[in-house]
Amino acid sequence: MKVERIKEILNGGESITVEFKQSKNKLNKDVFESVCAFLNRNGGHLFLGVEDKGGIVGINQEAIEKVKKEFVTSINNIQKLNPTFYLSVEDIKVDEKTILYIYVPESPQVHRCNGKIYDRNEDGDMDITDNTNQVSEMYMRKQGTYTENRIYPFTQMSDLRSDLFTKVRKLAVN
Repeated sequence: MKVERIKEILNGGESITVEFKQSKNKLNKDVFESVCAFLNRNGGHLFLGVEDKGGIVGINQEAIEKVKKEFVTSINNIQKLNPTFYLSVEDIKVDEKTILYIYVPESPQVHRCNGKIYDRNEDGDMDITDNTNQVSEMYMRKQGTYTENRIYPFTQMSDLRSDLFTKVRKLAVN
């Protein structure tokens, strides 16, 4: 992402799709709650090395690789985030300081962080695990949005093009 666009987002402050974490020397404890909430809501932009008000503090140079490794390792830990989700971390130099940027897309699945379901509201992450109405609404929203969870009772195998199965299998293997 370009530095001009980064500054524009930072100037806009935290929102339902933007979250800042200082993480100067290590990951904030609640960073995965934000990732989980973004996955469960509309996706969003996560910035490490940025204060809550949008000021750039940067990640200490000697901590950058450690923070990146800890993030990637934890995000792939089923105990931390379930189901796991692949995300990449991008180093960006802004005003001579390094921040880490993670784009988190909306997921077709409902995710849990440390066994709890989080949703995004304005500029915060809410634990909705015990709120059955909100959890139910989340599942319904995702079922209505993503076709891989939808059942098509009148579709038959004969409606599908069998010549594409081989091609799709090859693409999946690659």
